Amino acid sequence: MATLAPQPLVMEGAGWADYGLVDSGHGRKLERYGPYRFIRPEPQAMWTPRLNELGPDWQAHGEFVPGSDEDGGGRWQFSGQVPRAKIEGGWPLSWNEATFTAQCTPFRHLGFFPDMAPVWDWMRRQLAGREDAATLNLFGYTGVGTQALSRHGPVTHVDASKKSVAQARANAQAAGMADRPIRWLVDDAAKFTAREVRRGKRYDGIILDPPKFGRGPGGEVWRLEEHLPGLVSDCARLLDAESRFLFLTVYAVRMSSLAIGGLLAEVLRDLPGTVEHGDLAVREDGPDGRLLPTAIFARWRRD
Repeated sequence: MATLAPQPLVMEGAGWADYGLVDSGHGRKLERYGPYRFIRPEPQAMWTPRLNELGPDWQAHGEFVPGSDEDGGGRWQFSGQVPRAKIEGGWPLSWNEATFTAQCTPFRHLGFFPDMAPVWDWMRRQLAGREDAATLNLFGYTGVGTQALSRHGPVTHVDASKKSVAQARANAQAAGMADRPIRWLVDDAAKFTAREVRRGKRYDGIILDPPKFGRGPGGEVWRLEEHLPGLVSDCARLLDAESRFLFLTVYAVRMSSLAIGGLLAEVLRDLPGTVEHGDLAVREDGPDGRLLPTAIFARWRRD
């Protein structure tokens, strides 16, 4: 049976050519996305920024100014140095062989989640040597994780947003992956997974990155605390003793990684392997960069 590791881990991400965490503190973070720098809110950056040499405040091309309530909202403010065409259409970035478009969205992020880079690497290690591994990416968004998985076999990419799936397809095409065996589906993740269980499907690996709250293409309501246990239970039924992994990330909730680790251990109790849990974190650029936590995770891997 799957064994739950009691001690939490840190999955540490570092910058690369097209992305880096430049500095953080006072509830904000300064990041580089290709040639541009942006400031975004970050409640977990409770320390003091270190780049005092830049003056009383960070120099950036834009900043997301949050709304007055904790449920989101807000707007981007730009310095005028970012061309209008880039603000509206985005600009290309890369991670390894993956290519995707960065863009300042109304949801305060830039079209992908850079703290997921160590997760993409970890999934690839679980599938090392495989070119026929069938994987499932639920809440797949703009598809950088899908591109990472597609090296190892067919991928089913599911997201409720037609716009996000269209961007994911465009990203894959820009990366030269249009001919890879990827199914692009606009669907409700929970309903799709339940149908796959009824069909008797199986996967070698599953990644899911659910939001705190969302709606499916048919108006289905998703509430994390209410619906996550059922979805994870269905995901477990799509895995078997030969499967390699399940990876779950959770953002912006008052929840412990031990809680979601315990959930995975329960639903995967009939499979061999290990369940681990902990924090995702990004290290600031520079030799003494601090670790900024961004999310909690739980993962199962076959030993």
